[in-house]
Amino acid sequence: MKIALISGSPRKSSKTILVINHAYNYLKNQSHQLDLIDLADKNIEMYRGVGVDYNQVTMDLISKLTEADIWIIGTPVYNSFFSSAVKNAFEYINYKNTAGKIAGLIIVASGHISFKSVQTNLTQLMSYFGVLTNPNTVYITVDEIDENNRLKKELSLRLENVLDEAINLFEVKG
Repeated sequence: MKIALISGSPRKSSKTILVINHAYNYLKNQSHQLDLIDLADKNIEMYRGVGVDYNQVTMDLISKLTEADIWIIGTPVYNSFFSSAVKNAFEYINYKNTAGKIAGLIIVASGHISFKSVQTNLTQLMSYFGVLTNPNTVYITVDEIDENNRLKKELSLRLENVLDEAINLFEVKG
């Protein structure tokens, strides 16, 4: 099983990458092929259309997303929406090659106000791609990450539960 863990923050030192790193570390001891995708990588190009020659980093992004069975998507909330880096990444993906994948969503924000609207928008995006989205999303406020940039225990358990659920959905789907 191939799992792509996507940090959708365009910022290098974001809370989103901390959470995705925790997810990666949780899953790495299981028998899965993992790809950690950090959309803060400045070498990922902006989508410019079909038939354009993109650099190798961008082509690797497309390949990792297309080949993965499960997408774990972490995004910060910007102006009540998911990040433009996430939107850009999915511009490259051909919806004809994604039906049947599973997605798990992780949404990071400074407060609670926009979680549901971002979840709705991401779920709609996944639906366009024919991807089954785990209905249990992890909502994270920055106060759940301590001063040493560690996830609080209750948050770790919630995150690990959603990761396990995404894997179970894939296994049940068969």
